[in-house]
Amino acid sequence: MKKLLSYIVPVLLLFTASCDKGLESLNKNETSPLAVDPALLLNQAIINTSYPVKTLVFDMGIVQQIVSPNGGVLAGANFNQDSRDITTPPVWAAYYQGVIKNTHLAIYYTKDDPTRSNLYNMARIWQAYTFMILTDEYGDIPYTDAGAGFTERNLLPKYDSQEEIYPRIMQELTQAAAALDAGGVIENSDLLYAGNIDKWKKFAYSLLLRAGMRLSKVNPTLAQSTVQAAVAGGVITSNADNAYMRHDPNFQQPMGNTLNGSEAANFYLTKPFVDALKNNNDPRLKSIAVRYVGATSGNGQTAGAGNTDPAVQIGMPMGYDNGTIVGRATADGLASFYDYSQADRRRIAKGSSPVFFVTAAQTNLLLAEARFRGWLTTGTAAQYFTDGIRAHMDQMATYDPNCAVDPGERDTYLANNPLTGGSELEQINTQYWIASFMNGPEAFANFRRSGYPDLTPNPYGQPNNPDVPNGTFIRRLTYPTSEISINTENVNEAITRMGPDKLSTRVWWDVP
Repeated sequence: MKKLLSYIVPVLLLFTASCDKGLESLNKNETSPLAVDPALLLNQAIINTSYPVKTLVFDMGIVQQIVSPNGGVLAGANFNQDSRDITTPPVWAAYYQGVIKNTHLAIYYTKDDPTRSNLYNMARIWQAYTFMILTDEYGDIPYTDAGAGFTERNLLPKYDSQEEIYPRIMQELTQAAAALDAGGVIENSDLLYAGNIDKWKKFAYSLLLRAGMRLSKVNPTLAQSTVQAAVAGGVITSNADNAYMRHDPNFQQPMGNTLNGSEAANFYLTKPFVDALKNNNDPRLKSIAVRYVGATSGNGQTAGAGNTDPAVQIGMPMGYDNGTIVGRATADGLASFYDYSQADRRRIAKGSSPVFFVTAAQTNLLLAEARFRGWLTTGTAAQYFTDGIRAHMDQMATYDPNCAVDPGERDTYLANNPLTGGSELEQINTQYWIASFMNGPEAFANFRRSGYPDLTPNPYGQPNNPDVPNGTFIRRLTYPTSEISINTENVNEAITRMGPDKLSTRVWWDVP
């Protein structure tokens, strides 16, 4: 037996060695990537920035552009209700997980690579933009530690105060814009501008202008110097330089997808928004609105029943739920609440319509305010004002050819609505509200900053509402429950510093 084993063992060893020979190459996956191009990370961040559905439920409802009479997963600004736990992903999760994670990694992989310097600075600019949205929505947020879960294993990031975040955002934008080099490697795969350095610079300086104007009340001195620096760098004043995400029927934007899906019959243009356009013969109403005259249910909202004539548009009033709106619709002479006007989901709100981030319309209107305040010495407030409105009307065609504003109607409106002495700030910022339609975060932020348009607070449930006192507006979004339960110590530190985690708590720059 021992002799037999002495033969078997060497044979087995030989067989094993023979089997192992070459297995390393056989088990190696030649198609599995070992690294990802940081350009793809930036592109994914840009894609994921298209505004999530939560901005439809909250931001656009707070500024009274679009509202739903229904509750459940749609409850939010319509009922002055804190719905941090609804199934719709909050802006927090959408941006930290889908944007900041990718920009952080893109920056991490390119910061020491001089051949990818332009990509490095483009990622810095996009990250600064995303942080601006996040801090404007929530107040104090993770900034210094954000995105470092993978690279530094920091799973419980500390919160920075908004007062500290804003100067750092402005520094990032200034440094990154200055470092962009048209003589360097051009990142042609970039989804936003195909690597066009001049356009990226204008985008960065337009964001810097926006950041400066945010501080117009809380720190006018810093606001003025920041605005001047932005204008000196060069900002977006032409629609050719607009920053927007393009979508198509195969890759749809979140809000358009929702408004063409199960929630198609649940969101309506508000009365304040429709009246603001209708009462001033604004030709954009025809580009935005549709009313399914006589509809008694969602099934009645067919393409054939749609009417885009401005004269027939009726906005849904604020403060109603799906029970009380029935009587109000009858009083308004409608067949049902399904008969109120909607954002046309077959044109401006279709799944393939673009999402605009920063536009010439918005920038020109900010320049109008800055010039009115005496912070700029070039141009006139009246001309910037007119240019801003014209740019937005011309921008409408980008949503859909059938959204295009007739040039003759545009020019008539501009002639009849010049900037008037004594009401400049109200006029400028009311136009900014219109020009930011479908850009909920920016409309919400500028409304809080400027106080315009002059809206009446949503009265729904306010007398007994612990989060939104009677006669006031929602001022911020609340932190997600997941963050409160997991990152408790850092959240509580932010709340102690900033104020209660309520919808009515103002962010740092939002002073009365």
